[in-house]
Amino acid sequence: MKEQKLALLGGAPILKKPFATYNSLGAEEKKAVIKVMDERIISDFLGSAGEKFLGGKYVREFEGRICDLFKVKHAISFNSATTALQGAMGAIGMGPGDEVITSPYSMSATPSAILLNNAIPVFADIDWNNYCLDPKSIEAKITKRTKAIFLVNIFGGTGNFSKILSLAKKYKLKVVEDNAQAIGAKYKNKFLGTIGDAGVFSFNVHKNLQCGEGGVLTTNNDKIAFRAQLIRNHGEAVLDDDYYRNRKIFEPLIGSNYRLSELHAAVAIEQLKKIKVLNGARVSLANYLNSLLSKIDWLEPVKVTTHSTHVYYFYPFKINNKAGIKRSTFVKAMVAEGFLVREGYVKPLYLLPIYQKKKIFINSQYPFVSKDFKTNVSYNKGICPVAEKLWEENLLITSICHYPRTKKDIDNFFKAILKIDKNRKALALYEKQK
Repeated sequence: MKEQKLALLGGAPILKKPFATYNSLGAEEKKAVIKVMDERIISDFLGSAGEKFLGGKYVREFEGRICDLFKVKHAISFNSATTALQGAMGAIGMGPGDEVITSPYSMSATPSAILLNNAIPVFADIDWNNYCLDPKSIEAKITKRTKAIFLVNIFGGTGNFSKILSLAKKYKLKVVEDNAQAIGAKYKNKFLGTIGDAGVFSFNVHKNLQCGEGGVLTTNNDKIAFRAQLIRNHGEAVLDDDYYRNRKIFEPLIGSNYRLSELHAAVAIEQLKKIKVLNGARVSLANYLNSLLSKIDWLEPVKVTTHSTHVYYFYPFKINNKAGIKRSTFVKAMVAEGFLVREGYVKPLYLLPIYQKKKIFINSQYPFVSKDFKTNVSYNKGICPVAEKLWEENLLITSICHYPRTKKDIDNFFKAILKIDKNRKALALYEKQK
């Protein structure tokens, strides 16, 4: 029985043509780009000490607007969240032999930012209900080499910041927030990006706020901000002794060209003006879908952490044993009805070859293995059982709540689920016949 026949279990497919690709760009962004082009300065950084070390007027305006919106002291733009994550690790001082606890359920860029600073990722397990780092697992992974906790506020939600900040205080650890998917979300009425020592956001083309490529690092710490600005623009390599003549502190670090262009910044400014509307649309649709799924006992919506908000980069939910069918069968049936639903999210990152082989360089196992420091970090299968179970069996994600979807789209999505619910016995029989 092919996927097409799955739809015939309940008649014709619910959705007869696919959704349009997500795109939040409009006339405002186009006008902003044309204005920058007319001014003929599409990037305005210089890799040397001086006023333009911090970029041009659109970059600075965007950073200022981020500060105003989030009520944070510093915003340092980058050409991607990936480079901003790397900048964050360097800015808080991570280096060889340092261990940083992070989530295995994220894009590879999160632990790569740790490795690019020659520190070592240590993976803690995630919470079954919100998919963010589990504080109990974090504490179990802390060693004398642990220097930071690298949170990942996945899918647009948050973890338990109160418990995690308490652990950070107890063990004297830095806290960096990877908020690539969670711009605009809050915990205890504070925006993400203002809670830890630093926070990072992504403006990749499919994010809640997009400008094609781009990211930003936020912090209330002057030292972290200064170091991030250096890392973004070639680091200490561009500053000579004259710059330090009247400064008491020299902090060696290396950087690269991680600068955001004026074109990207101009688009990001217009997108930032819309973020409340764009997020509000997602939240409204997600809340509506939550209410509908409450009628289906074999599907479980994400549980939003107490005292927090969720902005639904994706809409995550779980299938449980009451379904009587496999997750893969449910997904095939939804696709046959015209709705894209994905199994899992990413394979737990420690199962990737570079962690299994403990090797990121051709001729060396550094920093996993070093004569200068001893580490005993495990990347064996089974170290994060919740993440593995969610990946292998339970977690589902969909973009059904993305702008410009409507309640009618959610109704149709739920109709497909009701059709599957009605035909679960037939689908279970289909599984046995495969």
